[in-house]
Amino acid sequence: MAMNVGGGGGSKDLDVMIDINTTPLIDVMLVLLVMLIITIPIQLHSVNLNMPTGNPPPPLVLPEVVNLDIDDAGKIYWNGEVVSDRAALEDKIKLAAAESPQPEIHLRPNKLAKYAVVAEVMALSQRLGLTKIGIVGSEQFINEP
Repeated sequence: MAMNVGGGGGSKDLDVMIDINTTPLIDVMLVLLVMLIITIPIQLHSVNLNMPTGNPPPPLVLPEVVNLDIDDAGKIYWNGEVVSDRAALEDKIKLAAAESPQPEIHLRPNKLAKYAVVAEVMALSQRLGLTKIGIVGSEQFINEP
């Protein structure tokens, strides 16, 4: 709001007020803002999942388990047997991927094994078609107090 007190010059003429009255503009903007806030749907930070209920029946055939160990020197063991090179590992993975049902691969890297070797084995398994692979024994990676 603006108020003109006078020019101080002795003239009795009133000066023209050239300031824009912004109060109605602010009122309109506040009404529009409130309407916008009311009309926007409430955002929920949850994901609705349809989870199955009850207990699933046990599998009719227990899957074969293959233990794939990697030691700290980077050697790879297939069920306790040393795999000589990458080609031999590829052959074993191809045979396992061709079986029906596929065996479960339990990847058990040593705590001191290089990440590159573990990642290479996982990528090779995925590329050759193995779908049931998991890292087992990860409790060794928890920092002890």
